[in-house]
This record gives sequence, C-alpha cells and structure tokens, in this order.
Amino acid sequence: MTLKRLVSGCALLLVALLLVALPSRTVSAAPATPEQMAARGKILFLRCASCHELAPSGIKRIGPSLKGVFGRKAGSLADFAYSPAMKATDFVWNDQTLDRWLEKPGAVVPGTAMAFAGIADEADRQAVIAYLQQAGN
Repeated sequence: MTLKRLVSGCALLLVALLLVALPSRTVSAAPATPEQMAARGKILFLRCASCHELAPSGIKRIGPSLKGVFGRKAGSLADFAYSPAMKATDFVWNDQTLDRWLEKPGAVVPGTAMAFAGIADEADRQAVIAYLQQAGN
C-alpha cells in the first residue's frame, strides 16, 4: 500500500468518524429543495465514502461502487466479492429499497457483510438518496 493511498483512506475514515460523532440535530435538518437535499446528502455521503465510491478512483474500496446503483440488481457487480447473503438477494436498488437499506442494512439482508448500523433519521436517508441519484447515475 502506498503512503498516498494510506493517507487518503485515513482522511476519509477520519471525516466519516467525525460525522458519526456529530449530534443528530446538526445533520438532520430537512432541506427545502431537491438541490439542497442533494447538497446535504453529499455531506452525509462522506460516511459512505470511506467504503464506497461514486466514480472510479483506482483505489480498491471495502464496499462496491455505487456508480449507477439505481436500477441495478443488488449484489450483481461482477468485480466485487459480495457476501453469500447479498448474492442471494432478489431485489433492485430504487428509492424504496435504498431507504430501507440505509435505515438498517442487516434487517434488509440478514448476514450481509456490510458493517454499518444505518441512518435512523428519514430526512438524512432521503438526502443521501437524492445525492446518489444526482451524482451516482
């Protein structure tokens, strides 16, 4: 592992940890417009960016790329080693499935390897989904 990759990964992890530690009142204000929601989602996505990417970066992440996630069958990227539980799923990513997943991944796919407790606040989940729609497709 190169020093540049290590520093980049550590920086993303630090930002994600800081966001998780913030009181919920600082991250759950419901934006008024779709543009504001996507902007809020971009900030919240920093938690996700420690494991996922939206654009090819050349850095192998722990989680699969979320580029083009809408309309894609869950667990279907050929270049990612999904858990057996995720490979066995039979749903397509859309607003509703992403909302349920972001709320509590382990409840949607018991046995998933994704170590993320979820986002309890509905407005925060909707903001992340808005950002994924804007930036990831």
